[in-house]
Amino acid sequence: MREPKRRFFDFDLGLPTPTVIGAESVMVGDIRGKGQFVVSGEVHGDGAIAGSLHLAVTGVWNGYIQAEQAIVAGKITGGLKVQGKLEIGYTAVIRGSVSASTIAIAKGAIVDGEIEVTSETPVQEFEEKRGE
Repeated sequence: MREPKRRFFDFDLGLPTPTVIGAESVMVGDIRGKGQFVVSGEVHGDGAIAGSLHLAVTGVWNGYIQAEQAIVAGKITGGLKVQGKLEIGYTAVIRGSVSASTIAIAKGAIVDGEIEVTSETPVQEFEEKRGE
């Protein structure tokens, strides 16, 4: 006997479902949550993320963000504090202070504010290879 066909979301992969804010979405208000957050749209408010943040190229965040780790390719106006690793892509524009344990910044990224590394690791500069 054949097993019934299942949808992708019916499978338990052991991974939590990420929180996604789509490219055409605008969220107003503070965001707090646990797990992975993928932001391709616009957020107006502060963020407290107990997990990872991926701010896509189309993502815009107006407010102060705290996260465990982050990859930023979009725009932030406010500031960003990351407990662990922060990767800033070449399309990123950050207006505000940035703090993280380790920071990697692609050539071409704009950070208009203070950069603080909370570990002994120096800021790493790299050439973006993805998406070319």
